[in-house]
Amino acid sequence: MPADSPSILLLMGVSGSGKTTIGKRLADQLGWPYFEADDFHSEANKEKMGRGTPLTDEDRVPWLGAIRAKIDECIAQRRSAVFTCSGLKEEYRRILMDGAPAVTLVYLAGDYETILKRVSQRKDHYMKADMVKSQFEALEPPTDAITVDITRPAEESVAKIRQACGI
Repeated sequence: MPADSPSILLLMGVSGSGKTTIGKRLADQLGWPYFEADDFHSEANKEKMGRGTPLTDEDRVPWLGAIRAKIDECIAQRRSAVFTCSGLKEEYRRILMDGAPAVTLVYLAGDYETILKRVSQRKDHYMKADMVKSQFEALEPPTDAITVDITRPAEESVAKIRQACGI
C-alpha cells in the first residue's frame, strides 16, 4: 500500500472472540494506534450490559457513530489504525464502513462453546457469560471479510491478517 494511503483494520466478532488480544498485538507489530470499541460506549450502555441486559439497536447507534467518527478522523489525518468492534449485524458494519474503502474487515470466527468458556473465565468485565447467547443470536457473519479461526494461537491469527492484507 502507498505510504500516504491510510489503512484501517476493523476486527469484528462476538464478545470473547479475541478482538482485544489480536487487535493490540496487530497494532503493536505495525506501530499503529489501537482503538477499542468498548471505550466508545456511553456509561448508560456499560451499566446496562453490566446488569446483563443486551443492548438494543437504538443503544448501539450513537456508539457506532462515535467509532465511525474516529475512523473518519484517522483517514482524514492519513493515519493507519486498528479498531475493534463486535459489528454483529450487517447494518452495523455499513455504518462503520460505507464510503470508507480504506477499511478492511477482519472477522474473528469461533463456535459458541469456545466463546462461552472464554467469557466465563473473565473477571471484572461488563460482558457476562449469559449474554453470549444474545451475541450469537444477533450475529450475521460477514461474507466480505478476512476470516480468522479463533481457536488458532493469537500470533498465527496476527500473521494471517498481515499476510492477507499485505502488511
